[in-house]
This record gives sequence, structure tokens and C-alpha cells, in this order.
Amino acid sequence: MGSNLNFGLKQPLEQSILSHFLPQNLLNHFAITKLLELGDISSKQVFFEIHLEENNEILLDVDSSQYESKGLTEITIQDFPIRGKAVYLKIKRRRWRHKIEPDKIIRNDFSFIAEGSGFTKELSDFLKGTGRYKG
Repeated sequence: MGSNLNFGLKQPLEQSILSHFLPQNLLNHFAITKLLELGDISSKQVFFEIHLEENNEILLDVDSSQYESKGLTEITIQDFPIRGKAVYLKIKRRRWRHKIEPDKIIRNDFSFIAEGSGFTKELSDFLKGTGRYKG
């Protein structure tokens, strides 16, 4: 069960519409690469998977010419439901390696991802406010 809703997400209209359903300012730092509507056969639940990839831009106060992008790591976090369906954000984050000191690796820090919770900060704050989330 499921359908691929990857319908030209590079177009500004779709990006603009989806930005209203995603954490604030997320699309300033990430590009949507895929949107899937999937189903879990065992639970018979339908959910959305939104795939995002971090832009190749260092936000830290460093000389970016001294660093090169060296791969992506993927994390999955749960966000607010859309139309009663669970939403999972599959986020590919970049890491940069110093060109002269290869052991020096940096990553951008995004305040909208709650530390260690697996939820966006907005969802984590929402659940904490209801007393259902003990983070």
C-alpha cells in the first residue's frame, strides 16, 4: 500500500505549500527531495514520509573555504500529523571536513530538532505541554 507523491517538488508552489506543514524555517536549510504516502500492513496505518537534504552551506562562524562536504548522515524524526496521518521526516544532514586537518569535522546545529528526543522541538514542546511526553 502506498503511493509516491513526488510530483515535481522542485517547483516553488509545492515547496511553498509544504512549508506550511513543516517546522518553521526548515526549508531555509533543507530541500525536499521526495514525498511518499506509505502504509504499514501490520497496523493498517497510512503515513507520510518527507525526505529532506541539507543545503551545502556551512552556517557556523568559520572560514567555509577551509572545509569540504564529506557525506551525509540520515536521521528520522516524527513531526505533527497531517490530515490524521503520521508524518516522518527523513533528514539527510551534512558533515564538513577541514581540508588541512581531516580529523576536524563540523556540522550545522539546528535548534528546531529537540536534543535526543527524536521529535522536532515543536512536537516535543507540544507533547510536554500536554503531559503525555516525559522527555
